[in-house]
Amino acid sequence: MKDLENYARRVLITRPGPGGKLDCFAGEEAGVLTGNRRRSSGRGGRGLRVAPRGVAAQLPLGPAEAAPRQPGFPPAARVLPPVSGRGGDRAATAFGPPRRHAPPRKHAPCRLGALLKVSSLALVRFAGSRLLAEGVLSSAPTGPSGTRWEPRGRTAMRTREEVDATLQIAKLNAAELLPAVHCLGFGPGAGAAAGDFCLLELEPSLCQQLEAGHSLVIRGDKDEQAVLCSKDKTYDLKIADTSNMLLFIPGCKTPDQLKAEETHCNIIHTEIFGFSNNYWELRRCRPKLKKLKKLLMEDAYEGPDSQKEKDSNQSKYTTEDLLNQIQASEEEIMAQLQVLNACEIEGYWRILDFDYEMKLLNHITQLVDSESWSFGKVPLNMCLQELGPLEPEEMIEHCLKCYGKKYIEEGEVYFELSADKICRATAQMLLQNAVKFNLAEFQEVWQQSVPEGMITTLDQLKGLALVDRQSRPEIIFLLKVDDLPEDNQERFNSLFSLREKWTEEDIAPYIQDLCGEKQTIGTLLTKYSRSSIQNGVKVYNSRRPIS
Repeated sequence: MKDLENYARRVLITRPGPGGKLDCFAGEEAGVLTGNRRRSSGRGGRGLRVAPRGVAAQLPLGPAEAAPRQPGFPPAARVLPPVSGRGGDRAATAFGPPRRHAPPRKHAPCRLGALLKVSSLALVRFAGSRLLAEGVLSSAPTGPSGTRWEPRGRTAMRTREEVDATLQIAKLNAAELLPAVHCLGFGPGAGAAAGDFCLLELEPSLCQQLEAGHSLVIRGDKDEQAVLCSKDKTYDLKIADTSNMLLFIPGCKTPDQLKAEETHCNIIHTEIFGFSNNYWELRRCRPKLKKLKKLLMEDAYEGPDSQKEKDSNQSKYTTEDLLNQIQASEEEIMAQLQVLNACEIEGYWRILDFDYEMKLLNHITQLVDSESWSFGKVPLNMCLQELGPLEPEEMIEHCLKCYGKKYIEEGEVYFELSADKICRATAQMLLQNAVKFNLAEFQEVWQQSVPEGMITTLDQLKGLALVDRQSRPEIIFLLKVDDLPEDNQERFNSLFSLREKWTEEDIAPYIQDLCGEKQTIGTLLTKYSRSSIQNGVKVYNSRRPIS
């Protein structure tokens, strides 16, 4: 699409030509001839309506009386003789009754962007308020002083002499242009096919993926803003309107292609297949993954013996189901499933119920303690042999993967359990049953609850719990980043409704996931909050009142 926009850098100008005709052609400055109204061309007086980056037309200057409509063609245009104004000689056309003092319009009623390279020349016929294929208004009389429409067939193509004459009138130097000239004409089905196509602006990496045979998928429910997903990225998908029509020209050659071919045929007659006045624009965005956890939590896995597993009416989702419902790429969805500690059971993705997950973890930690193993070297086979009679082996191995790192030594599989993950899970178990917890008492109970040898610190609770040091005594309560809104503004509103002023250290874990490409926490705080100094400490509060 960026290349197509470059096609329209040269715009068109209109000046009276020889033989009483009005020629429009590509030049250094110009516009598009539009129907229904007349507006100043920028040179003074009231002349033709000229809009940037337009197309060319040829209209005769003759009497102001319109001819009767010809079968199969639109009504002929009214053509007014040249008149003078403050800006010099001008010519005006009127489609319908002439209006000498029409008020300025914000938007042109008809505007066509010529999607041709800078060094090519566009010549398109235009009559009434419709664009027609290869035709020109002729002053050949149909009555005493009428004007009628004559279709221009393929036998009446433009010649090099006509092009050179037009260049001379436009005062353009032919040496500065390529010798090739594009003569455009609308095909018979161009108007009917206008709504059958959509233009999509793609970055180079996405174009390469398509050329390599990969697919791009549009995802979203009826009540969601559509997104486009590649294999590993997600993009917002929006329609961008343009006042310049975008032309579909099969086989259109760019100046680079023309130079490479060194063609001797410098008159290229091209048929326009269709047109559009909008295109789809892509913008990289964060994947919308909050819905993923919501879907999986509808049927959390509580163990093989739970009553829920015996009920076949519970909602379960395969990989294909998640791809159809989650607005994210496949790689982003699979990465989030790992973050959520989800596992695949009988072909369906499931999240373990937290109580069942803690039950599995307690089995493992108690086994490690009883066998005097190091938490850095827990043998998989021994765990499965000892705990297999209590729980499914798949669940034991899954729990080890969630809380440890797998490695192989001398042909044996071991797991290195993470003290931070175990301490964090233990803290969540203690906090989820209390609205608020005395900080000093919590730290004491927490340390006693973790396996021997592990040290608890508040840094392990970032994004999970929040400490209020302004209260007396100091308290701690559960605040999970997963439970906050995905939208940036809504996230900040939610945080500022909980606490009026935040330090950067406290708020950072709750907005870190909002940072996009080339964004930092400082950038988000600058945009959505105000900073101030309180007791020598920099704090942030909302830019808008919070209800």
